[in-house]
Amino acid sequence: MEEQNNDLAKMRHSLAHIMATAIKDKWPDVKFGVGPITDNGFYYDIDLGGLTLKEGDLPVIEQAMKRIINDDQVFTRFEKTIDEAIEWAKDNNQPYKQELLNDLKREGTTLAKDLSPSEMGTVVDNQASKVDKVSFYQNGDFVDLCRGPHVQSTGQVGAFKIVKVAGAYWRGNSSNNQMQRVYGVAFSSDKDLSAYLLQQQEALARDHRKIAKEMDLVVFSDLVGSGLPLFTPRGTIIRDKITEFSEALRRASGFEKVDIPHITKTDLYKVSGHWDKFGDELFLVKSQETSDQFALKPMNCPHHNQIYASLPRSYKDLPIKYFETTKVYRDEKSGELGGLSRVRSITQDDSHVYASVDQIDSVVANIIDDIKTLYETLGMEDLNARLSYKNDEDKYLGQDSLWQTAQSTIKKQAEASNLKYFEAQGEAAFYGPKIDFMATDAIGRQHQVATVQLDFVMPERFDLAYTAQDGSQQRPVMIHCAMLGSIERFLSIYIEHTAGRFPVWLAPEQFRILTINQEEKVLDFTKSILVKAKDLGLRATIDDDNQSISKKIRNAEIAKIPYVIVIGNKEIDTQEVTPRIRKDMSVVDVPITIGIEQFLKTVVNEANSRVLKTSL
Repeated sequence: MEEQNNDLAKMRHSLAHIMATAIKDKWPDVKFGVGPITDNGFYYDIDLGGLTLKEGDLPVIEQAMKRIINDDQVFTRFEKTIDEAIEWAKDNNQPYKQELLNDLKREGTTLAKDLSPSEMGTVVDNQASKVDKVSFYQNGDFVDLCRGPHVQSTGQVGAFKIVKVAGAYWRGNSSNNQMQRVYGVAFSSDKDLSAYLLQQQEALARDHRKIAKEMDLVVFSDLVGSGLPLFTPRGTIIRDKITEFSEALRRASGFEKVDIPHITKTDLYKVSGHWDKFGDELFLVKSQETSDQFALKPMNCPHHNQIYASLPRSYKDLPIKYFETTKVYRDEKSGELGGLSRVRSITQDDSHVYASVDQIDSVVANIIDDIKTLYETLGMEDLNARLSYKNDEDKYLGQDSLWQTAQSTIKKQAEASNLKYFEAQGEAAFYGPKIDFMATDAIGRQHQVATVQLDFVMPERFDLAYTAQDGSQQRPVMIHCAMLGSIERFLSIYIEHTAGRFPVWLAPEQFRILTINQEEKVLDFTKSILVKAKDLGLRATIDDDNQSISKKIRNAEIAKIPYVIVIGNKEIDTQEVTPRIRKDMSVVDVPITIGIEQFLKTVVNEANSRVLKTSL
């Protein structure tokens, strides 16, 4: 499998260069930025001066690429000294490459602060010390600065499609030039490409931004600001119900709720290490009463540490478990915001456990069980686990020996909990390794959702302690957990997973009552049903508009209401209804007639038990 992934990465990397070749053939004065691979393909950042690419240009680029592929041009690797490479960039009017090379020569680094690891791999050799030489690749007449590797020739690149063009600031900095980013997708075979494109069509139909607007769940306001979602009453019902379930699971596992302010002195994050790592993501707050520098909190763990540190702790107190559902704020780049997927106001179902080393296994096992319960209830029980470890970069805090202990601990626990897992170097938090849970949605996409993180570093930095049985002072281990993670991001995933067809317990409107006519006794009887439903805590509405019953039924189907009941003289006489059940919930094909009182009790029971299917 790893060899297949490496082969596919080579194909995608090679296609980025083939695309650059095609673009340069059509626009000889193009200036190139970087062209890394992505999870599903590749892109290249380009500068065409005053020319803006249109969607109609993409098929032209694609056809030119196919001609290059048919030519089966050999990829040839060669090297230049750093000074020769800089001269090459000057001679070929490639200022972006020249800037990267000059920075590389001056700093002797791959500029990790500006580029992602995949981007760095397309620019220069990844060396932490002074760079003497850099590599180039040539196919036909086209030459590009590149680390590689590539396939042997252009004819070995599999199946691809150029899909879109978007704006992108050079090096992700809004003060730099805006370039055009041309995206392609690529797979080993036409079959895999076709499957992916079909998946994308389905994803477009399920886009949470579209569904949230149609179902009146979330709004955004320019006056409020980008990345700051406003949840409507209907949207708030869904997020509150999911949050209540998460909190109920944590309470049952012995967590106690705490509450912290939304701002803090920046000193707190200097102690924790977050200031050095994420200082440019903080919203700073200026006080008119004090000279203290404040920030909107970007995370909660340092605050919870202060609660732990407020009293002497004994081994008899451990494990101590805190939780709260609260907002954090991060100054995300405008170009990276998108619906609920990435926001600046982030709600977390955050939890922290302070435990002794010999309690880690039982605490983590309990958290994993709760995570499994949560996602099974939500209909996303196909979970994989990514064991996220540190790599050799210097961004991690703490001693290597502690890291090795923590990493072996989470692996042991993943195996003990029978998790399907894989290991990923370089994906750890800066203070410790973690188990990241990956959920598969209805159309086969994987999303990172819950997380459990071990932390030996933060207790050290905050000098947290407890008195052991022998009277000595010992450090607790800190265990971070979020079962939903960012609730906004989770909702973007869940809306698309369900396509807005929420189960009864989450549906903003659990059933709708339709009047078959405008007779007074029908209207009065319908209102009496609504009163009973409200008394039982159900969420129901009446559609008594003067429209045909077929039009009313169609409206309810579009609104994705779980149940619809129609009330006319017959229903009044029999005190029975034949509910119309949303297709994804139904387990039988034959409509069932049921007493009205029994129908209401059934909906209540289904909501309370959080089922995905109906018992009717």
